[in-house]
Amino acid sequence: MNLILGVGGGIAAYKAAELARLLQDRGFAVNVVMTASAREFVQPLTFAALTGRKVMTDLFDQSSPEGTLSSSVEHIGVAQENEVLLVAPATAGLIAKFAHGLADDFLSTTYLAFTGQVFIAPAMNTNMWNHPATRANLQILRDRGHVILDPEAGRLACGTIGPGRLAEPRYITDQVALLARPAQDFVGDTVLITAGPTREAIDPVRYISNRSSGKMGYALAEAAQRRGARVVLVSGPVQLTAPAGVALVKVTTAQEMHSAVLQHLAESTIIIKSAAVADYRVASAAAQKLKKTGEPVTLTLEPNADILADVGRRKEHRFVVGFAAETENLLEYGRQKLASKRADMIVANLVNSSVTGFDTDLNDVTLITGTGDIALGQASKRELAGRILDYILRQRAGKS
Repeated sequence: MNLILGVGGGIAAYKAAELARLLQDRGFAVNVVMTASAREFVQPLTFAALTGRKVMTDLFDQSSPEGTLSSSVEHIGVAQENEVLLVAPATAGLIAKFAHGLADDFLSTTYLAFTGQVFIAPAMNTNMWNHPATRANLQILRDRGHVILDPEAGRLACGTIGPGRLAEPRYITDQVALLARPAQDFVGDTVLITAGPTREAIDPVRYISNRSSGKMGYALAEAAQRRGARVVLVSGPVQLTAPAGVALVKVTTAQEMHSAVLQHLAESTIIIKSAAVADYRVASAAAQKLKKTGEPVTLTLEPNADILADVGRRKEHRFVVGFAAETENLLEYGRQKLASKRADMIVANLVNSSVTGFDTDLNDVTLITGTGDIALGQASKRELAGRILDYILRQRAGKS
């Protein structure tokens, strides 16, 4: 598989040399593109010697007296001939360029012309990493489906202690190898996934809902599809784009989600219920907007159907996974849910943390099964999605 290694400026640029070697050990054909700032730290000759390939540096061919574009449109050719783009280290400036479509050098123009999978490994000062502009730019790139390999915390070259140090080259290599060339171990499976919140109307303009962003369910859908499954994603209202190749079924209420799940149940071999479904709905939603009177308002709530329990009663040969979003007694409540819903696995996570849980990019989960608990720890939802699927395979094999 052909891979572009984009090297940004910064002291971490020297680690890109080891990264190039490790990627080649994993079978990638590495083509290096360096920014002008990167060349202040590492010479292109280093990468040329390691890869045996020409290193791309200048958008304009300086050897030509006319200063023509390098091989006319060489950056287009590089973008078209490679399946993976890995930028390591990615500076705050590069991240901003990518997020806002600024193209003024070989790497940024290659990025705009590139249509394959993109990995971004940031490295920068802690304050720059924590700056709202950087956080917003990273979110833009995540929303495009790019994989962000977060930096590590430690002492940085500037003397600051905190997050910002480039992730270790071996970790970066492992993630690229895992996500860029996933095993096709779900071929033949139809995976039915629910994601996001539901909304239960109070009147035409108000509703009851929760803070679920749908990110975990969408990450699971993407991971399962990439590993060969046919994926049906039943999604409540979220601000996310469904992964390419996934069959998306949009719903709003818990009743609509219940109907959609039962409609697709017969064709499914694995069901993953990651949606945060409202337990109750308003018994009689108002037909017109309720006017403010200054008096207390009482809403009568009635229970929604328990989708996971209904699936559990009908599961037959299917492997059923539920989610338990808790604020306390995580393992106790998760084990109760495993038994009462007749699920094969519960993914339990605490959602009262500002770092993990609802509407964040990180999660911290424990898998609860009939044979024991597996703590996966804190990681990105994209990474956890792959690991959850790994354990589904293992648990299903143990049942057969």
